[in-house]
Amino acid sequence: MTKLTKRICVWSGPRNISTALMYAFAQRPDTTIVDEPLYAHYLTVTDADSYHPGAAAILASQSADPAHLIDQVVLGQYDTPIVYHKMMIHHLTGFDWGFLDQTINVLLTRDPADMLPSYIKQVPNPVLDDVGYALHGRLLDYLEARGQTVPVLDSAQLLHDPRGVLGKLCACIGIVFDEAMLQWPSGGRPEDGVWAHNWYESVHRSTGFGPYRPKTAPFPDALKPLLAQCRPYYEQLCERAIQA
Repeated sequence: MTKLTKRICVWSGPRNISTALMYAFAQRPDTTIVDEPLYAHYLTVTDADSYHPGAAAILASQSADPAHLIDQVVLGQYDTPIVYHKMMIHHLTGFDWGFLDQTINVLLTRDPADMLPSYIKQVPNPVLDDVGYALHGRLLDYLEARGQTVPVLDSAQLLHDPRGVLGKLCACIGIVFDEAMLQWPSGGRPEDGVWAHNWYESVHRSTGFGPYRPKTAPFPDALKPLLAQCRPYYEQLCERAIQA
């Protein structure tokens, strides 16, 4: 393993502008992008394959073997000094977290009042384990107990001031901010997972971070119990988030 390689894992919940953040890092010539390498494993150890769109194609596209994923993908050899892994926090299900000692870990969150109405377009009946807020709290406690200082990003703050928040994030993780991170060509990228056509449509139409727009439609009554479950975990993270 190359000592100079920085292995950045950004642990996001769903619909948290994680793909836009991945596209920002993809503009850096010093960075290799890996899109959700643990997705197939997650589908094999949960019942999510029964309700995640495109599950069969995902399982066919990736290894689900934990040892291979950690040793050859997350901690594998790369030609660039930085490797950026876009990760979903719930994809950690079933893994020994010890490998996180060898990665730089960042948490990305979003107000559940904004996230949940977006998420049900793909997953109609989510539960707390699907959306990652509780697991974010567990992961933060775990990493800090092992001596890591963990940057937290809130999607609204990132959209309010992409340059400012990304600049502070880069300083936190020991890399130089690159102005190229603020814009990208419209359309997909070769690193996109096979699930891109189900999840990445708005990012493919974009050429950079759009302005923050709070939801204006009434919040669905059916989601209010889940919102109440998510809220305290989100507020814990929000207090720690890098401010615009």
